[in-house]
Amino acid sequence: MRETMVSTSAEMAEDAVLPCRHEVHSDGRAPQGPLPENVIDKPVEKKSPAAWAYERLILYIQQFEESLNGDEEVAMGFAGGDAGVLRIEGMGYFDPDIVTFTGTDAQGAKTQLVQHVSQLSVILRAMPKRPEVAEPARIGFRLRRDLENTAT
Repeated sequence: MRETMVSTSAEMAEDAVLPCRHEVHSDGRAPQGPLPENVIDKPVEKKSPAAWAYERLILYIQQFEESLNGDEEVAMGFAGGDAGVLRIEGMGYFDPDIVTFTGTDAQGAKTQLVQHVSQLSVILRAMPKRPEVAEPARIGFRLRRDLENTAT
């Protein structure tokens, strides 16, 4: 027997407008510029949930980094536990539904989060840059360059 996908009218309407982004900030700053072509050139229904989550997370991380000062780097907090924070040094996905974050925690221990997209909850936080490096790492900009140069 062949399985068919059935979409509700609400899901079809939502799919018709994706990707869409709307943001309003209290400080009046404008949302990030246009989406990279590799995010919008492939129809949403052709992307895995992991790829779609990965692409959008990159844009949020980069936008967050734009608000940081020269002594801060992006990190993420873990919701629902006492696991602390992870300095984001890498990010990836594994089709169809896993997103990964790699980095170090506040004590410098190697850390990796492997998360199913249905459980995805990311808190972006500013963390002091490492004192031994002159410039803060900006993973969001590196991830966006990769996104713009790679078909997902």
